[in-house]
Amino acid sequence: MTDIRHAHATATRPDITLSIDKVRGVLEALRFGSITLTVHDGRVVQIDVTEKTRLQA
Repeated sequence: MTDIRHAHATATRPDITLSIDKVRGVLEALRFGSITLTVHDGRVVQIDVTEKTRLQA
């Protein structure tokens, strides 16, 4: 099911499509951790990734 808000946003804002593609790439590579998006004036300007490494004791 397509979210109409998402479809409309990506049709009119190519920067959103690029941001989603970047986040998707980070998510595919990340096993444990977090992603923080920084938004200025309605645009993603920074993606911070914190990766956790799980050690076996």
